[in-house]
Amino acid sequence: MAAAGNFTIVAAGLMGGYRLNMTPSVPLGLWRIETIRRPVRVGDIVFACPQPGGLSGQALSRGYLQRGLCPGGFAPLIKPVAALPGQAVEIDREVIIDGTRLASSAIRRFDGQGRPMQPWSGGRVPFGTLFLQSSFEGSYDSRYFGPIPAEGLLGFARPVLTLPR
Repeated sequence: MAAAGNFTIVAAGLMGGYRLNMTPSVPLGLWRIETIRRPVRVGDIVFACPQPGGLSGQALSRGYLQRGLCPGGFAPLIKPVAALPGQAVEIDREVIIDGTRLASSAIRRFDGQGRPMQPWSGGRVPFGTLFLQSSFEGSYDSRYFGPIPAEGLLGFARPVLTLPR
C-alpha cells in the first residue's frame, strides 16, 4: 500500500513537471520544469534531453547519465547554459568562452574510475544548439559531449525546494 502511494506521488510529480535532482551539477532537491517563453540566455538553468546515440550510450553505460523518459531512454539533464550559438568555445585544460575563462571549468582526462575521457574539440557553438556547463568540475556536460540541440530543451529549471551548496 505504501509503495503504491509513493509511486502515485512520483508519477504525479513527473506529469506535473517536477523533477528530483540528485546530482551535484546544481543544488540537490526538487525542481520544476517551466515552459520557455523567452529566448534562452547564458546563466539560465535548463532541463534538456541528451542526444541519443554517439557518446550518450557510453555515458549511460559508465553511469554519467541515468535512464529516463527522454528519447533514447535517458533522464533529462539539468545544467546551466554557458554559451549560445555563435560564441567561441576553447577547450584546453579549462573552458574559455569568447576569450574569458570560466571558473570551475577544468577538463578531466580521466573519470573517477580511471577511464579516459575525451573533451569536445571546441569551436563556435552552432546555430540551434547550446553549450551547457555546470560549475561542478566533475559534471558530465558540454565540455565532453559538445553543444546540444536546443530542440531537446524541456524548459527552464526552477528550484522548488533545494539544499544549499
